[in-house]
Amino acid sequence: MRNRFDEQLALLNTELIKMGALCEEVISLAASALTESNMDLARNIAPLDREIDEKERSIESICLRLLLQQQPVARDLRQISAALKMVTDMERIGDQAEDIAEIITFLNGRARMEHIQIREMAKATSKMVTDSVEAYVRQDMNLADAVVASDDVVDNYFNLVKQSLIGLIARNPEEGEYALDLLMIAKYFERIGDHATNIAEWVQFSILGYHKENGRQEHKET
Repeated sequence: MRNRFDEQLALLNTELIKMGALCEEVISLAASALTESNMDLARNIAPLDREIDEKERSIESICLRLLLQQQPVARDLRQISAALKMVTDMERIGDQAEDIAEIITFLNGRARMEHIQIREMAKATSKMVTDSVEAYVRQDMNLADAVVASDDVVDNYFNLVKQSLIGLIARNPEEGEYALDLLMIAKYFERIGDHATNIAEWVQFSILGYHKENGRQEHKET
């Protein structure tokens, strides 16, 4: 019975890795579509978002089978419940990448230095997503901690972009609508960083048995 359970846990990990890879791909596509002013890349994001939605449903089904058909101990329960929470954040990452793609279609192919800054921000958020899923699969507390710390890096990028756009509006008030579109894109990437942080915090919970930021430990069984 335990062997079957372990096989299902391995399948869960595999599916999470695949979903994480899809999230990484949509983030990369969104960043490339922006910096290259490429509408074809932007249009490729919606189908990938639908794949992410399908992965969410598949992973939820695996988790429910593990809970209903097996007899997980406390550590297993934490891992499964963490996976259920993680896929919700990963699904939102896909949604926000699609929101970014929609805004890109309104930019009319314009390219500015702020696009490069946002691309660097996107790279940082993509790494956070990849590392948070890897931390779950490896049950790696140090990697999860690093992801949480990286949220400050993404926030700093957002502040740089925001200040740059404020300067643009001050110099050229007629650029106000364009600057707001770019600010919304940067905000979506910042939110993606927040979702990656949430994933990493659920990894911490799956390992520790409590939420690290709360500073309290619940009873743990093994």
